[in-house]
Amino acid sequence: MPNPRIRLLLCSSCTGTRDRGAERQVVTEALAEAGLAGQVELGDHACFSACAGPVSLALQGQGMASYVFSGLDPVADATDIAATCRTYIDAPKGWIEDARPCGRLRECLRARVPALQST
Repeated sequence: MPNPRIRLLLCSSCTGTRDRGAERQVVTEALAEAGLAGQVELGDHACFSACAGPVSLALQGQGMASYVFSGLDPVADATDIAATCRTYIDAPKGWIEDARPCGRLRECLRARVPALQST
């Protein structure tokens, strides 16, 4: 993958009936349909401490704000996940001011941390 601009991490430890392979496939397809292939690195992480509302995901990028979302169904929400990635990439330093393009994910936001500033 050529230098992805951001990382999208899906929680690998959220419980419930999940087919993580299907989740990854559907999200990958949604990212490609949104024109984001090569711009988003899709990965897994063991826990985002949002266990009360599985499934969780995080967005991060160098010099960009970081986000944690929970209460997602990666398959059903794949289009909104891709739209959120596009909105994140297009936002200055990843700071999303208008989350309407994110669809349902705007209601699933649990944390937003500004980018670390160099001194």
